[in-house]
Amino acid sequence: MSVSRATPRTGKIASNPERLLVLASSLIVVAILSIVTYLLIREHAAAEQAATRAANNIVQLIEADVLRNVELYDLSLKGLISAAQRDDLKDVSAPIRHLALFDRATAAPYKGDILLLDKHGEVLADSASVVPRTGNYADREYFRSHIDNPDPGMMISPPFRARTAEHDWRISFSRRLSNENGEFIGVAEAAMRLSYFNELFKNLDIGRNGSINLISRDGVLLAQQPPLADDLIGKSFSNRPNFVRILREGNGSFGSVSSVDRMHRLYTFSQVGDLPLIVVVALSIDEVFAAWQRTALLISGATGALCIALFWLTWQLCRELRRRQDAEQELARLAAVDALTGLANRRTLDQVMNNEWARARRTNQPLSLLMVDVDHFKSFNDRFGHPLGDQALRAVAQNIGTCAGRPADLAARYGGEEFAIVLPETDSAGAAVLAERIRASIAALPPVSEQATPLTVSIGINTWSGNPDISLDQWVSDADKALYQAKYSGRNRVVSNMSRRSS
Repeated sequence: MSVSRATPRTGKIASNPERLLVLASSLIVVAILSIVTYLLIREHAAAEQAATRAANNIVQLIEADVLRNVELYDLSLKGLISAAQRDDLKDVSAPIRHLALFDRATAAPYKGDILLLDKHGEVLADSASVVPRTGNYADREYFRSHIDNPDPGMMISPPFRARTAEHDWRISFSRRLSNENGEFIGVAEAAMRLSYFNELFKNLDIGRNGSINLISRDGVLLAQQPPLADDLIGKSFSNRPNFVRILREGNGSFGSVSSVDRMHRLYTFSQVGDLPLIVVVALSIDEVFAAWQRTALLISGATGALCIALFWLTWQLCRELRRRQDAEQELARLAAVDALTGLANRRTLDQVMNNEWARARRTNQPLSLLMVDVDHFKSFNDRFGHPLGDQALRAVAQNIGTCAGRPADLAARYGGEEFAIVLPETDSAGAAVLAERIRASIAALPPVSEQATPLTVSIGINTWSGNPDISLDQWVSDADKALYQAKYSGRNRVVSNMSRRSS
C-alpha cells in the first residue's frame, strides 16, 4: 500500500535533535576529560617540580656542608705543610712541635689520622700521638699519585679501609710537599671517616625508598644512605648509564631505573664545588607521585562517574525523544489514514492531488485519477448490516492498495463506499490497465459471508495530458463523470475519460 507516501516524514526530522543531543553530550564529555587530563598532567608536572626542588635543596645543603668540612681539612693540611717547612720548630720539644704541626686539625669532625709522610712513605708526624707511629704508606694510591704529579693542589682519594682496628671506610685528603727545586719530598695526608656522610645523610628526609649518594668523578661510590645493597662502597659505577649521564650533564634532574635495585627513581645531582665529588639524591618515583596518584584516582573516578551519569541521562533523554517521535509519527499516521480501511483519508488525498497537479503542470507529464465505487453497497449494507459492510469495504481497500503498489501512487478513501487512486506520470492506457486489474481482483474475491453476494466495483478514469485550460476541480469532476457512466452502463466495468491537450 502506498499510504506511507502521504505520511509526514516526522521520524527523520525528529532524529536530528537526538543526534544533536548525543553530539552535545559527547562534546561535553570530551571537554571534561580534556580539562581533567590537562589538570592531572599539570599537577603531575607540579609534583615532579616540587620533588626536584626539595631534592635540589638537599643537594645544596650537602654540598655546602661538604665544602665547609673539606675546607677545614684543607686548612689542616696547609697548616701542617706550613709548620713542617719552618726551621725553628726543629729545635723545640716534641710536644710543642706536635701542637704546632696539628694546631688546625682539631676542628674537623669525623676526622681520621693526619699524617706527614716523607718521600719514602715513612711517618714523620702523626696527629694521633706525639711519637709518630711506625708504618709505611708508600703503597697508598694517594701517595703514588703525588710522586709523579707536581700539582700542589689537594687530592681526594678513592675510599679505602683503615689500617686501624676499626677497619672503617675512609677517604684521604692530601697535598704534595716539594722542595725549592720542585722535587718531591713527601705528602701531608688527612683521613675522613665516611661515617661522617652517613650521619649527615640520615638526618635528611628523602622518603622511605630514597637514597643519598656521594660519588667521585671517577664513578666510585664513597657514601650511600641508606645502603641499597651490601658492599657497594668503593665500587665503580663509571660504566653505568645513569652515572654516564650525570657526569655528562654535571647538574640537573632526570627519571630513570636504578641499576642496583631496578626501582624507578628521580635523580637530582650536582658537583660539589670544584671538588671531584658528585652528590646524587635519588627519590622513589612511587613516593614522589603517591599523593598525585591518590588524587588522580579520586578525580578520575569522580570524572568517570560524572561522564557515565551524563551518558545515562543522554540515553534517557534520547529514549524519551524516541517515544515522543513514535507518538508523533503515530498521530501523523492516524491523521493521514482512514481508520476503517487503512488507506489514505480525504484530507491526505486533497493534499496529494494539489501537489501532483502542480507538479504535472510544471513538468507537463500525464496525471491520471481513478474513481472507484462499490456496486450496490447501500443495499448490501441494508441487507447484511454494517459489520459485514465494513468488512466488505476493508476487503476492497486491501485489494486497491495491493494493486496500486508504486511508491508514487496514492490510494485513498474518497467517502462512503467510494475510493480514489492518484497515478502520477501515468497515461490513460496505463491507468486503464491498473483499473481493470483492480476490477478483476475485486470481482474474484470470495463473498464476505455465506449469505452475501460477491462484490464488484465500477471505475471511472480521467487522465490529464497537458491541456492548460483544464483545472484541478474539472479534472476530478471528469473522473467522477466517468465513474457514473460506468455505473449507469451496467456496473462492474471501467470507463475512461481524458482531459486532452488543447490544439
